[in-house]
Amino acid sequence: MDTELSLVAYAMPILLKGMGNTLFFCSISMVIGFVLAVGIALARLSRRAVLRLPAQWFVELIRNTPFLVQAFLVFFALPKLGIRFSATSAGIIVLSLYASAYFTEAIRGAILSVPRGQMEAARAVGMPHFRAMRRIIFPQMLGYLLPALTNQVIGVIKESAALSIITVPEAAMAAQVVLGVSFSPVETYIMVALLYWMVTATIAAIMLKVERRVLGSRSAPGVALPKPATS
Repeated sequence: MDTELSLVAYAMPILLKGMGNTLFFCSISMVIGFVLAVGIALARLSRRAVLRLPAQWFVELIRNTPFLVQAFLVFFALPKLGIRFSATSAGIIVLSLYASAYFTEAIRGAILSVPRGQMEAARAVGMPHFRAMRRIIFPQMLGYLLPALTNQVIGVIKESAALSIITVPEAAMAAQVVLGVSFSPVETYIMVALLYWMVTATIAAIMLKVERRVLGSRSAPGVALPKPATS
């Protein structure tokens, strides 16, 4: 018991610091990824092939290749072309691209879920396309977007553990530091798993509350919005 307590006392500050880094890197990456995803999603919905096809190719490339391979290519292959990044910068870049691809599909699906008559009615009264998207479609799509977005946010946080392979100082890398001293893989990874579970469960609970609040504030007669997902 004393040995286990001493391991927890030694490891937990290191793991908590690593989890703090994970949340910091993921937050930056998800903000960048979401901004990129809005533009890519609109490009995917465009009738112009010059916009639609590159956006589609990008999304399919990111979604159909392993995240770990993407991290290796950014960190190890780009230097051969004279483009060098630190491990942390490379991690944020690849995580941002990964998030943008998955957020794109969530945003595109949410936009397509809004009844087409909403856009047609806005255009019929002379409202420009982008204003109709901003004032009519985007507010209504939130109810469709938030459940999918919750899953993607949690997925980004879990995938970030692979960045330890390129020495990004996040939670999984912190676990390796602890292992180098303690040689206790079972206990160490149980603690890491519990930290990831606490973080993802908290995010899921917060997003569910936001989803319910958005659905309650956005619902209106004649506008069909989805019910919040139950957990």
